[in-house]
Amino acid sequence: MKKIAILGPIPRDTILTHKNEKIQKYGCATHPAIALAKLLEDKGEVIIISHVHKKDHAEIQKLLSPYKNIDLRGLDCTKDRGTVIELKFLDQNNRLEKQTAFMNPILPEDVQPFLDAHAFVFVPITDFEISLSTLKYIKENSAGLIIFDAHGPTTAMNINGSRERKFWIDRDEWFPYIDILKMNLEESYCCWFKNEYNIEEMGHYDEENIDHLDEFAEYVLEKGVKILYITLDSRGCVAYSKKNGKILKDWIESVPVDEVIDTTGCGDSFAGGLAYGLTYYNDTVTAARYANTLGALRTQGKTYDVFKNLEETEAIIRKNYS
Repeated sequence: MKKIAILGPIPRDTILTHKNEKIQKYGCATHPAIALAKLLEDKGEVIIISHVHKKDHAEIQKLLSPYKNIDLRGLDCTKDRGTVIELKFLDQNNRLEKQTAFMNPILPEDVQPFLDAHAFVFVPITDFEISLSTLKYIKENSAGLIIFDAHGPTTAMNINGSRERKFWIDRDEWFPYIDILKMNLEESYCCWFKNEYNIEEMGHYDEENIDHLDEFAEYVLEKGVKILYITLDSRGCVAYSKKNGKILKDWIESVPVDEVIDTTGCGDSFAGGLAYGLTYYNDTVTAARYANTLGALRTQGKTYDVFKNLEETEAIIRKNYS
């Protein structure tokens, strides 16, 4: 039986969608956890590792308890520190974020009971939530695959609670301990800089400009990352890997949707799909197809009913990638 651990916050989210609809729910780690629980059903286990407020603990347990293959032993409220987020979408993809409470970091002692997991999926949303010592500890004590979302280290929270993009300045310290690195295009801008640069030029995000990706990917892979996935919204994603010293570049088209209802948690769901595909198939492109499918499903509603079981999910994959 495969075990996949999801590590990150479970924020109490208040979301104002681009259609001016208000949604209140628990987010982030819940998305890949429930998506994977439905895929794995009786053939695998999902482990949640997170810190939450005491007043949220029972509600989060209630939310996840219908999924019998989710292990909640890593859901901790003893320090009574969790995450609270307010999101206001300006359009389908862009949003203003405010954080009014924050969890304490996930440390080695939090993962120690779960070192037999086949994959560890890190989905931080702010730069302080995962300790580098935790990744080092897993590398030294577990054979599990480390899948890491760059959303956390490229996002900062100021003293007023506003959440802002930041450069991942110490990226080189992290890369050797990450097997699979996942990010979106904007986050790639926050990770690619050289010895001489212009800050204003670096910080300018152009969703059409992907000229830096090949050079950036080569750098990342040289630092020890095995696969780099960069999501490109409706264009799908690009995956970089290395075989026999040669860099491979795979484009994986997106799963089209008729209408986008809520994009919150799409990146987290994508990371969960990578974990499933890599754990069960150990194939770069297959993993991206599962990831794209879970990300697309996440956009289709406001609840977790959007996620499907394995048979239904694989039917979508066959339809779009046959």
